[in-house]
Amino acid sequence: MGLENLLLGFQVALQPHNLMVAVVGIALGTVIGVLPGLGGANGVAILLPLTFTMPPTSAIILLTSLYWGALFGGAITSILFNIPGEPWSVATTFDGFPMARRGEGGQALTAAFTSSFVGALFSVVLITLFAPVLAEVALRFGPPEFFAIQLLTFSSFIGLGGGSPVKSLVSILLGFVLASVGLDIVTGALRLTFGFTELMKGFDFIVAVIGLFGIGEILLTVEEGLSFRGASARINPRVVWETWRTLPRYWRTFIRGSMIGFWMGFKPGGATPASFMSYAFAKRFSRHPEGFGKGEIEGVVAPETAAHAAGGAALLPMITLGIPGSPTAAVMLGGLIIWGLQPGPMLFKEQPEFVWGLIASMYTGNVIGVAMVLLFVPFFAAILRIPFAILTPLIVAVCAIGAYSVHGSMIDIWYMLVFGVIGYVFKKLDYPLAPLVLALVLGDLAENALRQSLIMSQGSLLILLNRPISGAITAVALFFFALPLITPYWRRLRGRAVAPAQGGS
Repeated sequence: MGLENLLLGFQVALQPHNLMVAVVGIALGTVIGVLPGLGGANGVAILLPLTFTMPPTSAIILLTSLYWGALFGGAITSILFNIPGEPWSVATTFDGFPMARRGEGGQALTAAFTSSFVGALFSVVLITLFAPVLAEVALRFGPPEFFAIQLLTFSSFIGLGGGSPVKSLVSILLGFVLASVGLDIVTGALRLTFGFTELMKGFDFIVAVIGLFGIGEILLTVEEGLSFRGASARINPRVVWETWRTLPRYWRTFIRGSMIGFWMGFKPGGATPASFMSYAFAKRFSRHPEGFGKGEIEGVVAPETAAHAAGGAALLPMITLGIPGSPTAAVMLGGLIIWGLQPGPMLFKEQPEFVWGLIASMYTGNVIGVAMVLLFVPFFAAILRIPFAILTPLIVAVCAIGAYSVHGSMIDIWYMLVFGVIGYVFKKLDYPLAPLVLALVLGDLAENALRQSLIMSQGSLLILLNRPISGAITAVALFFFALPLITPYWRRLRGRAVAPAQGGS
């Protein structure tokens, strides 16, 4: 990496026209991120035709800025309404929403936006320094490695979740059952449809999440007295500043979340498992794990840092190898080809202004993004002061629009209501929703990766252990699965070792 290349990129990204394009993209992306069901990939796809007449560099800056805006915006409804705007924002609801209900919505939003900025900055710096080298590492990932990663994500909930491992396991299994409903894309067989043609396409993740979190929370709120307990939240620059003063104490969580996010990001679908895994690790290593799920600010920092680090890293294989690391990157890849550019290592030599302008715009886009969303924190937090009787129908309407927009089908609204009841029952019985959601998201991907691995090995599961990368990851995953069984014996042994020492002293 030459410094002159990065300076060339900043010369492109800091042009007034490109700065204005970045502001427009972030503003649109934030709105798209706030709306459940639309998502960054859909937003980029909708805007893609508008970029055909633009210079390629300005076009990619518009689309990546929209992507950053969607990442920032996904945290807003997660924290204020317990409705994740994006899949990777689900983990943010666990502690962000309890903080908002406690009157600390401003602190939660400030922590989320700042963490997002830190994660994205970490990712962009690594992209700048190590882009070609890291892209080659991603090429070594095959189906066994992808399945090992997904196994590790599930095992982190069992071993590091901190709650009941049995309840987490039940949630994961139920998520797998729901994920398997519909048409088997390999054999063409129908699974768990019971003769209903509507079930052939299965359950969309966005519809399930809107129901589980949005409608489920409204049902709980109705039961508890028709009011939001966080309605008196006060937001001002002082709150933002005081939140910033507390954040440095979570430097370990920032570093861990950034590394998890970057590592998970430059492979397909990395942001969502990265946010869940970062949350599980933060809870495991926190000094106050009992506070997680009840409004712990570290529970907001961890998933947001990882999600943005993964979002940035997802662009890495796209520009260096032409392999998209996320659905949004896949849409952008189509844009690159339409603009007449060929993604790959030669892009660095043939179009240096485009590549380094894009990388420099990641720096400027995140600075502009965090400044814009922090500027509007008081506006977002003021929404909590709206009376429950007015706010609830609006939330239900937004949820219904979000669910309907996924496929343009009325059946999705009915699915949303059913998942709302499931979410309500889970919360009443104190079962974790996160493992269920994760299994619903990754169920198909994990199944396909396992099937491809078994085809490669002619039916032998040893392929997961024989390959160096997948073997190491699978070993860690198996350790996490066994951790709930090992921990009681370990504590008993430590107790025996400490007791004689205390007796002797």
